[in-house]
Amino acid sequence: MARVTLENVTKRYEDTTAVDDVSLEVEDGEFVTFVGPSGCGKSTTMETVAGLTKPTSGSVFIGDDDVTTLAPKDRGVAMVFQNIALFPHMDVYDNVSFGLQLRSYDDEEVRRRVERAAEIVQLEGMLERMPDELSGGQRQRVAIARAIVRNPDVFLMDEPLANLDAKLRVHMRTELQRLHRQLGTTIIYVTHDQAEAMTMSDRIAVLNEGRLQQIAPPLECYNEPANRFVAGFIGSPSMNFFEGDLGPDGIELPHVDVAVDPDLDLTTLGDISDGDRITLGIRPEDVHLVSGADSLSSVTDPIEGRADVIEPMGDEMFVYVLLAEEADRSMADDPATAEDQLLMSVTPDTDVSENQSVEVVLDRSKIHLFDAETGDALAHGVTDRSDQASGPPPTEAE
Repeated sequence: MARVTLENVTKRYEDTTAVDDVSLEVEDGEFVTFVGPSGCGKSTTMETVAGLTKPTSGSVFIGDDDVTTLAPKDRGVAMVFQNIALFPHMDVYDNVSFGLQLRSYDDEEVRRRVERAAEIVQLEGMLERMPDELSGGQRQRVAIARAIVRNPDVFLMDEPLANLDAKLRVHMRTELQRLHRQLGTTIIYVTHDQAEAMTMSDRIAVLNEGRLQQIAPPLECYNEPANRFVAGFIGSPSMNFFEGDLGPDGIELPHVDVAVDPDLDLTTLGDISDGDRITLGIRPEDVHLVSGADSLSSVTDPIEGRADVIEPMGDEMFVYVLLAEEADRSMADDPATAEDQLLMSVTPDTDVSENQSVEVVLDRSKIHLFDAETGDALAHGVTDRSDQASGPPPTEAE
């Protein structure tokens, strides 16, 4: 096991910057996931750790060793890819042991390691099977076992579950968490699936356009996003956003004015002043019908609208609410924009139907405010200042 440190790593391809001055540290035995949209630089960042890509500038350390110029085979890492890439003419035993045989381990050591890896990933009794006799999940286990037998200091996993069906992905997420607990090895995992990132990781590193936006425990990224990008990317469905102006008493939005606690002086949290644009964010589960908001300690004034589209999801129900004057116009003639509607998450037994007039409120303790120009977080909650952090959550983003 070993910690992994990136110091000001940048990777450029001619006029494209894939990774832009990324610095972070993965602790010994930690499970860290790189997450972000396609093209954000997460796989390239992992490849610099693996040695498959040489950074344009910056340094990579594994433990105390600078491995920036070392070949992949000398770094003590093992990779599991999205494309499982098993040898179709070899049985499971030979696929798992292939790397050991190349390194001329004696037969007894090879067998000991293969049998131990097979036990860990629950492939006992399958070592003589051919790849085409295995299910997708079993083939992925073979690929993981092939990495385990090397006893690496660091596991690198690049979207290993992407090609599996939804049910199998959920099962394999559990298997990977169990594997990490059993081995205690440092794992760096890459995915665009935030559900994988949120459920498996000790911390997640959110990237966008090659830059690190925030690295923190999953719930911190969810509850205290460092900026608007993290707030919009983490969470499904995404956070609602509205543009408004900072006034003397709070945020002036097109559909409602949101009071801000007098002790929460936003001008001390960012380079803003009265009259500047502010972005307000609110997650769907923090939007409530007026009739169901009795238990909340602090809410906004009611916002009028009309339930437009309802999506039953089993354990919850999503309600798209057209706001105020937008509620009466024809969607076919003039489709609603994000500023015209509000997404609300309610329990499946909530009494609401399509085209019904509704009044909703926002939980003021769960409102997020961002600088409209920079996107940086200003506050998480607009109630009593004593409940607020002194500023945005820590981030290693530049």
